[in-house]
Amino acid sequence: MSEKARSPVLLARAIAALTLLLGAAVTLLMVLARPALAQTAGATPLNAQLAGWAFVAAAVSTGLAALGAGYAVGRVGSAAVGAVAEKPELFGRVLVLVGLAEGIAIYGLIVSILILNRI
Repeated sequence: MSEKARSPVLLARAIAALTLLLGAAVTLLMVLARPALAQTAGATPLNAQLAGWAFVAAAVSTGLAALGAGYAVGRVGSAAVGAVAEKPELFGRVLVLVGLAEGIAIYGLIVSILILNRI
């Protein structure tokens, strides 16, 4: 593979790696912040263990969705770069496919917001 064709693939992999790193960081921060947030969760008394598991579930939801989105963006992005290299007029269609892959992380974030609103 030539250097010119290799650089977009490396860019797609770097974006996927950054997405994976962001997902892992968000999961870690939510798990570490769980005890402090469980005490200020709301005005109604809530079982501390239940609140703790709710925060863990929200963190896992966001983290796994971001991991899945990172993997999907890496795979779709590298294929998209190859397609655009051969036919530049496919750029708009390919951009939609990469956006759909990134939407997986948004779904996980929405689920975690719904979980956090219930506690």
